[in-house]
Amino acid sequence: MALTVLRIVVSLVVLIGLAPLAEGLLRKFKAFIHSRQGPPITQPYLDLAKLLVKEDLDPPTSNWVWRMAPVLCLGATMMVAVLTPIGGPPAFGFGGDIIVFLYFATLAAVAIILGAFASGNPYAYVGGSREMMMMMSVEPVMTIALVVAAIKAHSLSFGGILASPATSQASISMAIAGVAFLLALQAQVGKMPFDIAEADQEIMAGPFIERSGPGLALFRWAMHARLLIFTAVLVTVFVPWGHTGNVAVDMLLTLVKMAVVLLLVGLVDVVNPRLRVDQAMAYYARIIVFVAVLALALAITGA
Repeated sequence: MALTVLRIVVSLVVLIGLAPLAEGLLRKFKAFIHSRQGPPITQPYLDLAKLLVKEDLDPPTSNWVWRMAPVLCLGATMMVAVLTPIGGPPAFGFGGDIIVFLYFATLAAVAIILGAFASGNPYAYVGGSREMMMMMSVEPVMTIALVVAAIKAHSLSFGGILASPATSQASISMAIAGVAFLLALQAQVGKMPFDIAEADQEIMAGPFIERSGPGLALFRWAMHARLLIFTAVLVTVFVPWGHTGNVAVDMLLTLVKMAVVLLLVGLVDVVNPRLRVDQAMAYYARIIVFVAVLALALAITGA
C-alpha cells in the first residue's frame, strides 16, 4: 500500500508538478530558434503563482458550471496522470485501463468546452466550438492507436500492454499506430499548427477569454500537464525499448525519450502557421482513414 501511494505521488510530481517546467523549456527552445533570449524556464510557475493569488472575476452569466469547470479539468487531468505509464505500469493501473484513461482525458476537454459555453462570451463560444471539433477529430486517432496496442497485447490495461512480448517487439501495426499517435499529439496539447481553440490573434484566447485568477491558473496547469501525459504514453507504449528492470533507470530513460519528443513538438510549433479548423479536421480525417485504420487492420491480422 505504501509503495502504491509513493508511486502515485511520484506520478503526480512528474506529470503535474513538472509540467510548467516542461512548458518553460519549450518556450526557451522556441526563443533560441528565433534568436531571442526568451523568458526564464521558471516563468510558467511564476505565471501560475500570480494567477492563483489574483481575484477570480465572474461574468454576468456565472453559474455552477462556470465555477466548477476549472476544478473538473485539473481534477480529471490528475486522474489521467496516475493512470499514465512512465517507464512501467501506471501507479493507479489497478483502478482503470485505457478506457478509463481515455474517459478522463476526454472529460478534461469537455470541462474546457462547458466552461466556455457557460461564460456567455461569443469569443469563448467560438473557442469552445473549435475545441469540440478538434476533440472529435483527434480523440478517434489516439483511441484507435491505443486499441491497436490492446489488440496486440490482448489486454486493455497499460500494464498488460507493457508486459506483452507482442508490443515490446517491433511490428508494422505498432509502428504505424505510433506514427498516428505522434501526429495527433500536436493537436491534443494545443500547439501550432493546431492552436485553433485559443487562437490569440483571432479570438483572443477563445474558451479562456473570460477567465482570470485561480480559474485560469487551473486550466493552464491542466494544459501544461496534458503535454507531458500524452508524451509519456507515446514513448512508453509505442517506443518501449530500453527497459532495464530498474524502476528509477527506466523512468530516467523515459524522461529522456520524452524530452526528444517535446523538442520535436516545439520545433513543429515554431515553423508552422496556424491551420483553419476545417483544414485541421480534414487532416485528421485522412490520418484516421489512411493511417490509424490501416494500423488497426494490420493488428487484427497479426502484423
